[in-house]
Amino acid sequence: MKEILEGIIRELVDNKDAVRVDEIQDPSAFIFEINVAQEDVGKVIGKSGRTANAIRTLVNAMARKHGRGAKVRFNDGKA
Repeated sequence: MKEILEGIIRELVDNKDAVRVDEIQDPSAFIFEINVAQEDVGKVIGKSGRTANAIRTLVNAMARKHGRGAKVRFNDGKA
């Protein structure tokens, strides 16, 4: 699931080398932190958050097949 998510994010951004998807271990849910370059944050979030919501919906659908929930967090790579 992490690889699929990373592939989707890479297709959305200009700076593909700055993309990093981290999976945080939690027994009840898949938690993904998406890090992209600061200039690409808007592309990943989308207008009114539509792209981010679509990504969350897709990840949740994949997680439900495994009987778990999912959370997706977006960061701008400044940390």
